[in-house]
Amino acid sequence: MAPERVGPPLIAGERETLRGFLDFHRATLAMKCDGLSDEELRRHSMPPSTLSLLGLVRHMAEVERTWFRIVVNREDMPLVWSDQRDYQVAYDATTATRTEAFDAWQREVDHARRIENEAESLDAIVHSERWGKDMTLRLVMTHVLLEYARHNGHADFLREGVDGTVGA
Repeated sequence: MAPERVGPPLIAGERETLRGFLDFHRATLAMKCDGLSDEELRRHSMPPSTLSLLGLVRHMAEVERTWFRIVVNREDMPLVWSDQRDYQVAYDATTATRTEAFDAWQREVDHARRIENEAESLDAIVHSERWGKDMTLRLVMTHVLLEYARHNGHADFLREGVDGTVGA
């Protein structure tokens, strides 16, 4: 069954619009992976790049964890796949499975939604140790949204390389 993908609201406030676009792009990544086997999800379809659809799912789990749990919620924790906060580790999906990657990703999405919902406003100030700067929740949500949009463009090409599926 294909994931449900609902477009963002056409008339809404800023926060609802950001939430809508973020959920739309989360669903787009899941849709790009729908119906493929673990082997197909691990396939490097654009040699010499080792990027795969499953690697993108794992990477986006790290993005969700980093920005919402570590930055916004100030949780002291490692990344999902790296104790050294090496973001490249997630891309290596050579032995990964759909279940492992999607379960981790969904857990991080669920945490991110909860954390964002509990924040008073988009103006909430958070601090990124990695960037060494204070920023707003608005910036975090926009940054994560742009990460999804960029990587969903990669997912379009990766999926086409796997089985020829294009569009949407």
